[in-house]
Amino acid sequence: MPSSSLSRRRFLTRTSLAAASSFGFPAIVSCKSPNEKLNLVFIGAGGRAAGNIKELTGISPGAGTPKGKPGAKAKQQPQAPSTADIQIPQENVVALCDVNGQNLDAAAYKFPGVKTFRDFRQLYDKLKDSEFDAVVVSTCEHTHAYATMPALLRKKPVYCEKPLTRDVHECRLIRAAAEKAGVPTQMGTQIHGMPNYRRVVELIQSGAIGKVTEAHVCVSRAWGLQSKEDAEKNGDIIHVTERPKQEQTPPPFLDWDLWIGPAPYRPYNEVYFPGPKWYRWWDFGNGTMSDLGSHWNDLPFWALKLDAPKTIEASSEIAPHPEIAPASMTAVYEYGPRGDMPACKLYWHQGSHKPEVWKSAPIFEKFGSGVLFIGDKGMLLSDYGKHVLLPEDKFKDFAPPAPSIPDSPGQHKEWLNAIRNGTPTGSPFNHYAGQLTEANHLGNVAYRAGKKLEWDAANMKIPNAPDAEHFLKREPRRGWSLM
Repeated sequence: MPSSSLSRRRFLTRTSLAAASSFGFPAIVSCKSPNEKLNLVFIGAGGRAAGNIKELTGISPGAGTPKGKPGAKAKQQPQAPSTADIQIPQENVVALCDVNGQNLDAAAYKFPGVKTFRDFRQLYDKLKDSEFDAVVVSTCEHTHAYATMPALLRKKPVYCEKPLTRDVHECRLIRAAAEKAGVPTQMGTQIHGMPNYRRVVELIQSGAIGKVTEAHVCVSRAWGLQSKEDAEKNGDIIHVTERPKQEQTPPPFLDWDLWIGPAPYRPYNEVYFPGPKWYRWWDFGNGTMSDLGSHWNDLPFWALKLDAPKTIEASSEIAPHPEIAPASMTAVYEYGPRGDMPACKLYWHQGSHKPEVWKSAPIFEKFGSGVLFIGDKGMLLSDYGKHVLLPEDKFKDFAPPAPSIPDSPGQHKEWLNAIRNGTPTGSPFNHYAGQLTEANHLGNVAYRAGKKLEWDAANMKIPNAPDAEHFLKREPRRGWSLM
């Protein structure tokens, strides 16, 4: 190897370790050449998945597709685009998979010669390890773990949309597999990579508002189980209160059995598909808590150095339903001391639920959704893109600390850099993203159990309510396994 190349490799290794130290995460040293394109597999091709494809390749699969409706079946050899449509991708796409034939055809049209699959189990069976470098998972959340695990077992880097898994048990398995694989992983919480969260974390951890013993997360979205009147008022995308008895015919382009995946089978009905209507059903998702909790609870989780809560309790004016997550709810997490940080409580307020302090000043109305940190020297209020120290007159001359957390190139680029250079990602599966996902799921477990829970994280047990432990996991449908 030429001496210049060797020096470059040594330089990359040193800078990788330094960057990892600044995040507090261990570096993952990669041997992939920084100049090589990565061969990527995308599981999921429409909706959020299309956004991930565009971020990683520079090509939008939703634009410039052939006229007319794509066929009911995904073709193994998609039609080649016209000369005007041809673009050079930033990274290579070697395989696409989607249970929705329309999404699959539209994406495949932009990548001539790409291999296409409807079932990701067949994708993993047929692709050789040498054919791909990394995997992007953008399916519905009840199949996240099942699409992710085979890649980790092959020691392939994975980018997976939030939430990482459907339940706590799946999350624990994915965390363990990611730890063993030792490859770059990233959960898709894009706000984590934006500057505002970094500046908030620096303020909280530098003591700008003193010792923080209380934080409130307020999320205005109110989708889920509620009255028809409330659903209309809250802009819910569908109103449903029970599992429909009517069986409908799935769209011809949708493989409904594959869409169901590891969940218990149920007949197709338009209350589940299309769109994110499915996420309110416990079999397929966990409502707003695990979805937007991945974004909003992320900020206090990072700033307050949280991990596993000691206790969790949750409540709503809507009694726990065996099928559907609530539109509005409150959850309270208790955490013990962490280093020089005192014990604290984290409150989650969803939908119509708001803490009294949120109603006390006009400034809160300007935020709608946000995170409020309460310290012994003041408060800090933040949303995705801005923050303010309160009371404002007390902090008008306050000088914030110099930035200490490196700016991110964005979550997708972070992951690509980690694969090429061994630099860290902000939301790796084995610790940060996994711990955040588990905590969010536990809020729903407490709500469904209807009681305050004590959490033994090490053993994944609920000592004071073992009867609630069945909410931590489920047995997959025959033909589906994570082991």
